[in-house]
Amino acid sequence: MKSFNVREIREQFPALRQKVYDRNLIYFDNGATSQKPQMVLDAISTYYSKDNANIHRGVHYMSQKATTEFEEARKIIQTYIHAKKSEEVIFTKGTTDGINLVASSYGELLSSGDEILISAMEHHSNIVPWQLLCERKGLKLKVVPITKKGELDMEQFDLLLSDKTKLVAVTHISNTLGTINPVKTIIDKSHAAGAKVLIDGAQSIQHMPINVTELNCDFYVFSGHKVFGPTGIGVLYGKEELLERMPPYQGGGDMIAKVTFERTTYNELPFKFEAGTPHIAGGICLGEAFRFLHNLDADALQRHEKELTEYAQDLLDTFEGVQIIGEAKKKTSVVSFHVNGIHPFDIGTLLDKQGIAVRTGHHCTQPLMDFFGIPGTVRASFAFYNTKEEIDTFITAVDKSISLLR
Repeated sequence: MKSFNVREIREQFPALRQKVYDRNLIYFDNGATSQKPQMVLDAISTYYSKDNANIHRGVHYMSQKATTEFEEARKIIQTYIHAKKSEEVIFTKGTTDGINLVASSYGELLSSGDEILISAMEHHSNIVPWQLLCERKGLKLKVVPITKKGELDMEQFDLLLSDKTKLVAVTHISNTLGTINPVKTIIDKSHAAGAKVLIDGAQSIQHMPINVTELNCDFYVFSGHKVFGPTGIGVLYGKEELLERMPPYQGGGDMIAKVTFERTTYNELPFKFEAGTPHIAGGICLGEAFRFLHNLDADALQRHEKELTEYAQDLLDTFEGVQIIGEAKKKTSVVSFHVNGIHPFDIGTLLDKQGIAVRTGHHCTQPLMDFFGIPGTVRASFAFYNTKEEIDTFITAVDKSISLLR
């Protein structure tokens, strides 16, 4: 039976029990990376202390055991995101690596004059790879604007989408604004125009159930470390028929079927895109992170995070000179704000001295900061293990910090 009890959940995250500057840690930097439950930490230790062996290539017991656990993790993730086949789950280094894989590989199927459509709220990782591809292949990059509330201008999306559009790449949830984009509508409209769609799920998979089959997206990417797993591991989901058409991203061990000096034939999916020894411990432990999530009540989790977001935003709205950046009707887990006359870094520094971890700066969304005419924001990003009591302490600390800096 699935459950959701914040107090019980917090007990499973050792990092949350520490003190910083003699204060109980309040961790509000989950958009950058999430903390890890004990079962994930135990899995990391177990692999390296007992099961450490290379996979796919060995006949001995340890290699076979590690291979089984690694491939089982792939199946766990397949089930969680509702992919049709485990072969559609490609292990990567993270979201950035997954996007670059698609840009480099699927990009080879595009031709001069084709267009790629992104949004104005994208992370740099969903901007720069497409810029590099456009320069390399003579493509055109177009950008869907946003409103002052931080929502996509869907009328402009309709105008920019054309039969020249071959790929649409958008974030599911903005890492800076918390905006939940209407990705199903975007996917359906894009497909009607003949375009493929990549969804950046780095900020969404940890906050809501994901069904790639129902979404009908062509690619979906996310990072392990933002979904309570290790760093250095991530996933690219791709439809089988597209992955089969795409050329390999990298060459080396495990992605080959046969090599001669004259030519090489490539391995079947998913190994075609997994050259070299993978992050074995990362893959296994990412599977454990999804086991952990599977045991939680997803609906209760979403309600809790929505309540935290609205609670924090409503309290910050009462501060004079504080501007909330990102006021979309549909948003979650992120409250970004700018204080008139005070640099975000200064507030972040004072919050840190009070035991509160937040993120300050442009959050790898510089064009977004330029749009709002600010140098950056203070970003509080929440996970299901955060509480309203922590937000109360945070609000008091923000008030104190602003008073000291004015």
